[in-house]
Amino acid sequence: MKRAFVDTSGWYAYVRADEPAHGAIRAALERWEGRLVTTDFVFDETVTLSRLRLGSAHAARIGETLLDPGVVELVRLLPEDFEDAWGLFKKNADKGWSFTDCSSFAVMRRLRLSEAIATDRHFRQAGFETPA
Repeated sequence: MKRAFVDTSGWYAYVRADEPAHGAIRAALERWEGRLVTTDFVFDETVTLSRLRLGSAHAARIGETLLDPGVVELVRLLPEDFEDAWGLFKKNADKGWSFTDCSSFAVMRRLRLSEAIATDRHFRQAGFETPA
């Protein structure tokens, strides 16, 4: 089964209709035939950003959706993912990648995922395909 990684930027653009990439992300998520994958680090970042910008009720709804195994495959970082992410973070300081970005890249490489539903340009910089 095909799997696509969804980043915080993708989840946030999906739930926020006034985001410039909302239409493209919504279309990508709704037409995807396969599993949507995200990580515990992206979960943290998404619910925190949602609480700050949209309020606690929205953040709780988004969190419950991301925790639903019928909707999302939530992957927890392994110690080796953390180490790989730290290496990427140090090696690519010139690119401005966040540690969460690097952790996503490490998991995507481990799972052999090439597609990311994200608006964050860093995914394209790291060699992944994105719809927006």
